[in-house]
Amino acid sequence: MKVMLLGAAGFIGTNLAMKIAENGRDEITLVDRSETFFDGIKKRNLRNVSFAESGFDCSTDFDSLIRGQDVIYHLVSTTVPTTSNQQIPEELMGNIVVTSKLLDACVRTGVSKVVFISSGGTVYGKDVDCPIKENAETNPISSYGLQKITIEKLLYLYSYMHGLDYRVVRLANPYGPYQRPNGVQGAVTTFTYKALAGEEIVVFGDGSIVRDYIFIEDAVRGILDISEGLGTHRIYNLGSGYGTSIRQVLETVAEATGCRLNITYREGRSVDVPVNYLDISRYEEDFGKLAPISLMEGIQKTAAFMKKEYNL
Repeated sequence: MKVMLLGAAGFIGTNLAMKIAENGRDEITLVDRSETFFDGIKKRNLRNVSFAESGFDCSTDFDSLIRGQDVIYHLVSTTVPTTSNQQIPEELMGNIVVTSKLLDACVRTGVSKVVFISSGGTVYGKDVDCPIKENAETNPISSYGLQKITIEKLLYLYSYMHGLDYRVVRLANPYGPYQRPNGVQGAVTTFTYKALAGEEIVVFGDGSIVRDYIFIEDAVRGILDISEGLGTHRIYNLGSGYGTSIRQVLETVAEATGCRLNITYREGRSVDVPVNYLDISRYEEDFGKLAPISLMEGIQKTAAFMKKEYNL
């Protein structure tokens, strides 16, 4: 099978590519804006992996890019939750309109399936009961979440009109190796890095915000189950299944690393949903227990990777 990952140089793409490559059966093409982004993964000399350089915008020749592929993983987003709502028209154009052009090309070139990594943390909004089921109302309070849910609806439309098969993974908050510890996304990864480096940790709000955190290896395993399995649904939540407050994350980081944390609290942000964690029973009914590792073990694994990768 020929598999292409769009936005493959990012955190999820890097881990997903390495896992898919392990089976040795698939021909994998990794795509991102610059081939230099793949310098790290190239060092692994994965024999069934090739690389392509391409933007993701209205000028992209998607027909040429994806022709001959069987499965497309759509991992691209031009914005992140914390900075969305600032340039909404541009964000909608850069993600929703461009995705529709990609899906047109998928239909024309005979792609069998599109796997879209959506957002369990933003598509539902704040007026929902936790744990959140897939059939809960979707009223996002950020344009990031709006983009994700609209792309989900686009996939349904293209399936209805053209028979394009698809899967949607409403992913919680993944963390772990190869995530950039720059604070833009990934509280667990950022806090762990800053603890080890002795840097200031900035917390927005009082630490009571609750999120669903999942170690990247468990997330990738779940994504592949959803993509490759014989599930009875097209949309799945994927997370740990329970909520953890920022305050609890900080306590766990301190315990796991043995470091004293330098924490600064700042005013909360309007784009932050107060409580969000996912019901993963649909996934477990179709694919078996996910049994993700604990936050403590995940942080320990992340810290070990960082010590080696960043010489901390």
